[in-house]
Amino acid sequence: MGALLNLHRAHEHSFLFVVHHRTMAVGYVLVNVQPGSELEVFQSIAGLDMVQDATLLFGDYDIIVKMTAGRMSDIAAAVVEHVRQIEGVTDTKTLAGAEL
Repeated sequence: MGALLNLHRAHEHSFLFVVHHRTMAVGYVLVNVQPGSELEVFQSIAGLDMVQDATLLFGDYDIIVKMTAGRMSDIAAAVVEHVRQIEGVTDTKTLAGAEL
């Protein structure tokens, strides 16, 4: 959940801080790929519209992707329709960001 902070000058020496909350769904997608295809898959994923960040990893997963959209269902659809369709992707796990 992101927040925008606006500063309003109420009087000459006092200020009023107003926080506006913007509801935005955030999902993190863990991606496994065929050996040797990491860079090509990474570059394809990084070019998708909802992708805010992508990082190549060492360990159980090959790539982690941060995606944002108006709704979590939009992220889920993008994973199924776009990420999983990239040649070399063998598995994905999507984690939904919590809104507190």
